[in-house]
Amino acid sequence: MTDQTTAAFDLDCEGVTKNFGTFRAVDGVSFSIPTGTFFSILGPSGCGKTTLMRMIAGFEEPSAGDIRIKGKSVLSVPPNKRNVKMVFQHLALFPMMDVHDNIAYGLRCAGVPKAEIGARVADVLERVALPDLARRQIHQLSGGQKQRIAIARCMALNPDVLLLDEPLGALDLKLREAMKIELKLLQHQFDTTFVYITHDQSEALVMSDYVAVMNAGRFEQIGRPEELYHAPATAFVAGFVGDSNRWSGTARGTEGETVHIETETGLALGGSPRGTAPIAAGTAVEVFVRPEFITVTRATEPAPEAANHHDGTIDSVLFNGANSRVLVRPPAGGLIEADVTLTGGTSDLRAGDAVRLSWDAAQTMVFAA
Repeated sequence: MTDQTTAAFDLDCEGVTKNFGTFRAVDGVSFSIPTGTFFSILGPSGCGKTTLMRMIAGFEEPSAGDIRIKGKSVLSVPPNKRNVKMVFQHLALFPMMDVHDNIAYGLRCAGVPKAEIGARVADVLERVALPDLARRQIHQLSGGQKQRIAIARCMALNPDVLLLDEPLGALDLKLREAMKIELKLLQHQFDTTFVYITHDQSEALVMSDYVAVMNAGRFEQIGRPEELYHAPATAFVAGFVGDSNRWSGTARGTEGETVHIETETGLALGGSPRGTAPIAAGTAVEVFVRPEFITVTRATEPAPEAANHHDGTIDSVLFNGANSRVLVRPPAGGLIEADVTLTGGTSDLRAGDAVRLSWDAAQTMVFAA
């Protein structure tokens, strides 16, 4: 990370590139991860994140660049000699062994004295809060317990870096939500650098100290979760991280720090220029507004002062308790999503209601297309 130049780095990648024939899967990726950090690589399927992780683990050889663990290059070090361990989506626990023997297996392979193995297994089970399951069979464990045992098996070997390749992908939604918190707590418990691969933005934002957003083999932006959400550097990051209303349009001019936009559907918007490319009159732009920044009032009620006001009719109500959402259709067409709180009372908004949407120019992110 650029803001921690004096920190000790567990993992450095410098200009890492991977070609498969004429296809470049990873394109000049560089980053450094300080010791004890939860670092996520977030991107859509096929963006190159798993290929990058396989190079860090040693299962693939980079076409160019360098990978350093604790400051030392590992390009010539085979996977079994790198102090890096990996947790896969399907965990790869041995079904014929109990919990103790699953964890002890790697220690035996590493040549740890037999007298020491029992103590290390007991210690790591204590740290994952499963001290009484040493002799439990794998098929007797819940999905969450299996996750923790897979991590315990790796952590018993004291890796410098733990790689996790979409480990929550096979879990049901409720367990996945619970395991986000569990994983963050486990990372604090071991104080080991976790590198987490995911296409799920919620996983990355909730758990990570830093997130790298990957697209087409490159890192678009690296930052803290709140930075990626509130200050995306590119249109891709703005659209991929968090929910957003999105329009294509043209800049019609600027007034102070506000750029005036006309979208392809005919909406007139005032927005805040983002990114590095200048936005002058006539520039094609991409516009993003997050649903939580839009205030919804009935058409008969006064609306708050804001740069953007648009009337419309509620097309649908997506109920989710306090985090509900309405889909509003303006006269120009299309749909605008806005978050609302529904209490179950008679004042709740419903499909067919005429409403006004209001939001500030500062919350309208405008990028040159």
